[in-house]
This record gives sequence, C-alpha cells and structure tokens, in this order.
Amino acid sequence: MVQRFIFPPVWLLFGLVAVFSCSEFYPGPRFTSLAAQAVGSAIIVVGLLLLISANGLFTKAGTEVIPFREVKTLVTSGVYRYSRNPMYLGMVLVLLGCAVTVGATTALLVPPLFMIIIEWRFIRPEEAMLRERFPESYAAYCARVRRWL
Repeated sequence: MVQRFIFPPVWLLFGLVAVFSCSEFYPGPRFTSLAAQAVGSAIIVVGLLLLISANGLFTKAGTEVIPFREVKTLVTSGVYRYSRNPMYLGMVLVLLGCAVTVGATTALLVPPLFMIIIEWRFIRPEEAMLRERFPESYAAYCARVRRWL
C-alpha cells in the first residue's frame, strides 16, 4: 500500500487556500451579496456538522479516523446511512460554502477539483481496503448507500 503523508484535512486546507487565492487574484465574474454570504455560511455549517457527526461515529465505534490505519469495524449508521463518505462530503461542503461566500466564480472550480483528488487519492483505495477487510458486509453497504450522496 502506498504511504500517504498528506491526509485529507491538509487537502482541505490546500482547497481553502485555493478558494481564497482565486477570490483574491483571479476572481472572474463576482456574485457577492448578503444572500450569497448567508447561503455560503449555511453550507459551511452543514459541512462542519457532517464532519463532526461522522468523526463522532468513528470514535464511538472505536475505529481509526485516519485513512489506511487499523479499521476495526464498518460504520454504517448515522450519516453513513446516506453517504459512504460523509467526512469527505463535509469537506466539499466547507469548500463550496467558502467559494459561495467569497463570491468568485473561479473559486467554484475548487470543490469539484477537490472531489476528484480525494476520490482518486483516498476513496478508491479505501474502498478496495474495505472490500478486502469486510467482503460481504461492505458489498451490501455499497449496494444500498451511494459514494457521495
């Protein structure tokens, strides 16, 4: 297995830097308004709540939150009933909320780019590991719950 030294929260930080850099240096057409800031803020809150909730479920289950560490159990309850990757989805929502809040159209490119990076760098290898570790239960889980939403 490939060692990953840059964990997803660091990629989130890179994404936040990219959102604010786009806004500052290459904003493109702007759509700033009080309504956009309110919507963006609400999206950020939903993303943070997803992150907190998903992390709490991992802690409660006694399994590792850091990717590719010792996985003791397959968490399928709570927000994991709706998304196989609520932590990553929460990060995407934080980036999207920030992009909407700053009101720079170029910043809206960051969340989908983040999703592509996370899917190929973390989600697909994690899924392969979980398929190997929990063959039947993970297959059944994948059949009823989508990767993102």
